[in-house]
Amino acid sequence: VQLQASGGGLVQAGGSLRLSCVAHTAGSYAMGWFRQAPGKEREFVAAVRRDNRGTRYADSVKGRFTISKDVAKNTVYLQMDSLKPEDTAVYYCTSKTENFNRPIPTNIYDYRDWGQGTQVTVSS
Repeated sequence: VQLQASGGGLVQAGGSLRLSCVAHTAGSYAMGWFRQAPGKEREFVAAVRRDNRGTRYADSVKGRFTISKDVAKNTVYLQMDSLKPEDTAVYYCTSKTENFNRPIPTNIYDYRDWGQGTQVTVSS
């Protein structure tokens, strides 16, 4: 799956950004976001089922970030509010074949395809 992410940028603490990622390959997939800060491992942020009827969030972003999917456009969005300096990272869009018999995974190895990263910088 070809994934193209956009929407990163520089914002002050407390501000908002919205990331977008479109899957150019035909088909319907579960999609999500991971992030990687300098010197740290890539970590799960949020994911959404292919039908937009289920989501999962990392504890660190619950209540501040909202993931959603436009099924018709095969596009996933990550609305990020109340941003903190610790949210600074490169954000990566990802996708996987959906499996409704399993919980939405948070393990990086459960995801197959990756887009290019988009930088999010939150200044204090």
